[in-house]
Amino acid sequence: MAKSSDVVIRGVRVYFLPVMTRVPLKFGPETLTSVTCARVMLRVENRSGRSVVGWGETPLSVQWVWPASLSYAERHEALRAFCLILGKRWADWTMRGHPMEVGYAFQQYALRDAWQSFNAERPGRELPWLGALVCCSAFDIALHDAYGRLHGLPTYETYTSEWMNLDLSAYLRDRSGSEKCFRGRYPADFLRYPRPDTLPVWHLVGGLDWLDPAEDDGSGPDDGYPVVLRDWIRRDGLKCLKVKLRGNDAVWDYDRLVRVGQIALSEGVLWLSSDFNCTVRDPDYVTEILDRLMREEPYIYGMLLYVEQPFPYELEAFPLDVRSVSARKPLFMDESAHDWTLIAMGQTLGWTGVALKTCKTQTGALLSLCWARAHGMTLMVQDLTNPMLAQVPHVLLAAHAGTIMGVESNGMQFYPEASRLEMERIAGIYQRRNGVLRLSELSGNGLAYSGLETVRPLPDPAGNW
Repeated sequence: MAKSSDVVIRGVRVYFLPVMTRVPLKFGPETLTSVTCARVMLRVENRSGRSVVGWGETPLSVQWVWPASLSYAERHEALRAFCLILGKRWADWTMRGHPMEVGYAFQQYALRDAWQSFNAERPGRELPWLGALVCCSAFDIALHDAYGRLHGLPTYETYTSEWMNLDLSAYLRDRSGSEKCFRGRYPADFLRYPRPDTLPVWHLVGGLDWLDPAEDDGSGPDDGYPVVLRDWIRRDGLKCLKVKLRGNDAVWDYDRLVRVGQIALSEGVLWLSSDFNCTVRDPDYVTEILDRLMREEPYIYGMLLYVEQPFPYELEAFPLDVRSVSARKPLFMDESAHDWTLIAMGQTLGWTGVALKTCKTQTGALLSLCWARAHGMTLMVQDLTNPMLAQVPHVLLAAHAGTIMGVESNGMQFYPEASRLEMERIAGIYQRRNGVLRLSELSGNGLAYSGLETVRPLPDPAGNW
């Protein structure tokens, strides 16, 4: 079963990079004004002793991964501390194999054990599993990158029987519990090749964003970037808008959808989606808004491509039957879709699509993608406001996933200058022009960083093993 191409981890470094937003981003009841990105350098070695390093990065988006009454500072420090615990765990992980195998086993055993031990010491202040996955993702992404570099291949060309020891039946089952539909199948069987060189790009309309010039009171940043939705649409040629809603104020939510929809119609935007921020507890809340929109604003209703995660993160605690919503519009799991088992549960409740994110690990995103596609679910790749290096695996996943419509990318809205050094090397994935991102400049082995990992001076590592 073992292959000569198998790798083992030989070293890990963790860096923390602070980023400030230019405008606030609202997540449910909280507002994001800064974020720390965890960047990981991970060294792997093959059986003959040759080694290379790979890179991974993810924003530790406190408000998204850990909605709670605890202070931001306490949650932020806990995420940083857990990253360092994981750095030591990854450095000590002795399993050899393909990154899908090594990453999956790490999550099943080492990550879960580290998470349980961490939380045992924090009664009443437990880190959610989603937070553990986000911390783990930078390491897992770096592992996938290193493997491709070591073997002189783009990582997405290694998700085949030639490189993997185990097929998908080792990880996935259908809803009846059978692995038969995944025997002899590998991630490459569910991915898109060749990847497209352009992707339609979604703009996030935050709950605090100004929509037209009449709302601009002059308090916004004077930094050369737009501050009003209409100006963003015109500058970037946007065709897709994701509308953040409150989920607890139906009058405001309906009015917001209509106002954004009217601007979209007047500016030539083609598609809308709605994000209720996981705050809805009753499907009737969503269906009543959709039905009113269909009656009163049928053109805007027709532009609404899908609805994203209106309901709470904890699918097992809130197993809502959501068929009434998905009968009206495609309904996508996001925060609830930690792994394929929850996606399977979601499908039985009426969810019809999955919003993938690399911040839940590259390994986990690919397994979720394969299960969802095998069972007829639609895919999207959503952003975690990815700057700098984190943007690359994000857009590569979208390019290979075959999504319902491109990719969400909003780092250029909330902290464009954070990626200035990367943008000077490769503009296409850090600038939205004519409504698309351009991936043609991404090249090379591993995750095709194209040298972006070297353009930024790094602080001293927070951890080195």
